[in-house]
Amino acid sequence: MKLQISFDMTNLEQAITIAQDIAPFADIIEIGTLLVYTHGIQAVEAFRKAFPKQTLLVDSKIVDRGKEVVTLFAKAGADWITVMAGTNKNVIHTACSTAHDLKIKVMLDLLDAESIGQSALEAENLGADALLFHESHDDATVTFLDKWEMIQGNTKLPIFVSHHIKRETIEKILSVKPHGVVIGRSITAASNPAQEAAFFREVCDNA
Repeated sequence: MKLQISFDMTNLEQAITIAQDIAPFADIIEIGTLLVYTHGIQAVEAFRKAFPKQTLLVDSKIVDRGKEVVTLFAKAGADWITVMAGTNKNVIHTACSTAHDLKIKVMLDLLDAESIGQSALEAENLGADALLFHESHDDATVTFLDKWEMIQGNTKLPIFVSHHIKRETIEKILSVKPHGVVIGRSITAASNPAQEAAFFREVCDNA
C-alpha cells in the first residue's frame, strides 16, 4: 500500500527539513496547497531540487486553466497534480491530456464532486490516473464506508484515502483496502516525524 505524506504548512524551509527525515518512508511526497499558495512554483522547484528522485505530488486543486497550470507544475518538477472532480469536465479532460503529454499523472479529488459515484465512473474516460477520497473529521464511520462503496464500485482506478488519519484510525481506514493513504499532520507535526513515518510505513507494508 502506498504511503503519501502531505506537507500542508506555510514554511517551505521547515517543510523541506522535515521531509529530509521522512523521505525514506514515503512513496509520494505531497506539496500541500498551503505551500503552493504561499510560495507558488518555487515550492515545487525547491522540493524537486532537494529530492531529485522522489515522487512529488502537487496538491494544485485545479478548477480552471488546466493546460496552463499543469504545464507550470510539470516544468517545475511535479510527477502528479490534483484536479477537482466538481469542475467542468472539459477542464478535467484538458488537464489530464496535458499532464499525459508532459509525462505526469493526475489524481482526481472527489471532495467537491456533486456525485462521487458518477465522478468515479467517469474519471478514467476523462483521463484521471487515480482518485482521492477525503471528508471531514466528524463524518461517522458508516457514512465513510457507504461513500467508499459508491466510489470503489464505479471505478478500476487506484483510490487514495485522506481521512484525518492517525494512529487510532489507520486500521479502520486500511480495512477498506485503498490503494494508498495520505497522511499529513499526524506525521509532519509530530514531535518525532521520522518515528511516526516509520510507524505508518510499517502498518502500510503489513496491510
